Amino acid sequence: MMNGPLLEMTGIRKCFPGVVALDDVSLTVAAGEVVALCGENGAGKSTLMKILGGVYAPDAGVIRVAGTPVRIQHVTEALRLGVAFIHQELNVLENLDVAANVFLGREPRQRVTGLIDRRKLAAATVPLLQRLGLEIAPDSMVGKLSIAQRQMVEIAKALSLNARLIIMDEPTSSLTVTETDRLLALVRELSRQGVSVIYISHRLGEVAQCAQRVVVLRDGKNAGELAQAEITHDRIVSLMVGRELSNFYTTNQAPKTPGYFRVRQVKTRAYPHERVSFDATRGEILGLAGLVGAGRSELAEAIFGVDEGCGGEVFIGDERVPVAGCKEAIRQGIYLVPEDRRGTGLVTAMSVRANVTLASVRRYAAWGLIRRAAEATVAERQSAELAIKTPTVETPVESLSGGNQQKVVLGKWLSMQPRVIFFDEPTRGIDVGAKAEIYRLMRELVGRGVVVIMISSDMEEILNVSDRVAVMHEGRITGVLERPDCTEANIMNLAVGRDVAAGKPSAD
Repeated sequence: MMNGPLLEMTGIRKCFPGVVALDDVSLTVAAGEVVALCGENGAGKSTLMKILGGVYAPDAGVIRVAGTPVRIQHVTEALRLGVAFIHQELNVLENLDVAANVFLGREPRQRVTGLIDRRKLAAATVPLLQRLGLEIAPDSMVGKLSIAQRQMVEIAKALSLNARLIIMDEPTSSLTVTETDRLLALVRELSRQGVSVIYISHRLGEVAQCAQRVVVLRDGKNAGELAQAEITHDRIVSLMVGRELSNFYTTNQAPKTPGYFRVRQVKTRAYPHERVSFDATRGEILGLAGLVGAGRSELAEAIFGVDEGCGGEVFIGDERVPVAGCKEAIRQGIYLVPEDRRGTGLVTAMSVRANVTLASVRRYAAWGLIRRAAEATVAERQSAELAIKTPTVETPVESLSGGNQQKVVLGKWLSMQPRVIFFDEPTRGIDVGAKAEIYRLMRELVGRGVVVIMISSDMEEILNVSDRVAVMHEGRITGVLERPDCTEANIMNLAVGRDVAAGKPSAD
């Protein structure tokens, strides 16, 4: 089926403020070829695919489809060229049936009335479902389908658009083993039918099963590629982690209390059939590493009480701590600095003062009225201690930089009495100077006896900041690495579900 390049992307460059996301990246895909696109979080995979899908315009480089240079300036232009994107977060409408989803916006109409011709709509959908081996009726409501079936509906929609190239982004992240096997069989069948597939996945076992070639990106550049006969876990990992890291880890001198914070048999909404246990030491930063979809954020949210009814037990010191919701977690001194600081960590339209005191506002109320002078005193103290750059504490948070917004989130918790703080992607989207300040604050917290657990997808951050590293894969902790064993290769192997000699299993 591989009769020449269907797609050629040459010399692609894309910059965002302060970041070179892609630097002279090239990618070719032949007709009917399955190419796996691999790389660590932040390697540039998503940016490259968004350029191909018409979401971003490249700053430099050439894209050719079937040998013809093209400028893909919009998603509709990508679809016209036969490029379809199946996102990890499925884009289906649950309140419509299968046929309506497949032909959304392109429904056949009755000549006289102009109404949707349901008979023609169903007739056009049936062959697509049969092509995918999907045994459901065109009038089945999508809201009643499984995740795997909804994904097939997305693929049917792509085929209805005569897609020649389908991009699949982490397509099995929510599928069972049986559903995953069926999807991989479908990918192979699409290849036989002449449809090209770019398969993005951190599950390297799947890559080895379905890919005819692997292209690896690292730090926004081509790191290398592997022919089908060369594809192994070790070869892919080697290309993904081949760079030299600048290691600025400094020895932690804080007094330590091992096992001070203990989590036992907690489940998460992402992986409800897995139970997670681990220990964190008072006086250290425990890094929580893993790939996208491993369940790290969901674990922190379960412990913080965002997802109630997750079971398990939490201990601080010798005390069993009841965590029945966020309010109880806050009362116990367990805090979460969330990944989406603007969406869930702040009320951006409100002032610095109001955000700093948001979680403890009752302390500043008398007779049902908030004492703003008392709030301002605390907010000004936190602004000074954290070096928050703001004209006044009455300035709306939305006008601050990302780094200063993150400091406001920290100020909210530090104005109280933290015992355990989860930092979820603490430096995402902030500049180097602000990163250094966040790291300094984390170290100060450790020195004060606070347990700090840092979730990060930045490998350099994990290696350079953590005293120990716990690694998650598909909802479970696959190993805990002591400082001497914290290498990029060890972490990456654990993150893709492989054992390493140094990795210790999670606590029982």
